Amino acid sequence: MIKPNSLNLPKFFKQKYSHFESLTPIQEKTVNAGLLKEKSILACAPTASGETLVATMAIANILKQNEEESTNHKTIYLVPLKALASEKYKEYQSLLTNTPHKVAMATGDIDSPQPFLAKADLLILTTEKLDSLMRHSVSWLKNVKTVVIDEIHLLNDPSRGPTLEIVLTILKERIKPQLIGLSATIGNPEVLASWLDATLVQDSWRPVTLKKGTYINKELKFY
Repeated sequence: MIKPNSLNLPKFFKQKYSHFESLTPIQEKTVNAGLLKEKSILACAPTASGETLVATMAIANILKQNEEESTNHKTIYLVPLKALASEKYKEYQSLLTNTPHKVAMATGDIDSPQPFLAKADLLILTTEKLDSLMRHSVSWLKNVKTVVIDEIHLLNDPSRGPTLEIVLTILKERIKPQLIGLSATIGNPEVLASWLDATLVQDSWRPVTLKKGTYINKELKFY
């Protein structure tokens, strides 16, 4: 059993999650698989099983390096939707309040390098925005140390998948950052993990028991 307070992570992380008695199974497995040693991870677990904290631990780990080594490494949190970008931006802005770390968000509405992004430690971006920034050859891209890909199963989506695949291919070839893929539903996780050069971490634990049943004639029957 691993407690959040026992991890070698910044003070702001430990204060935020001090009420957690222990990590969830998927969180503990990713830590044991080298998450905090900057190993690439593909984490597959049911919704609400704690995957967001997997990303947060990886982000906090890079921020700790910036604090201790006076580096300017950046982390990208990649999302498929603007609404999800806004949600994550608010979440991490709250986490990093009263710290020297800055979080910024860009969702692709403006096709420009948007210089303000260079000053942020954590960037919340849509896939299309990261694609645009790459095309503008932003200078800070070489400082990206970790990339979190939320809903990575959308690689299989006919509309968003091709752009995500191109973006990840370029990242792997040019920058070689730590990649953290998160998903609750992947049909071929072993193949995807191999393509990402990542360790596959899976778990079936969920905080609420999943029940199956049928609803017929206003009557619900579980089986």
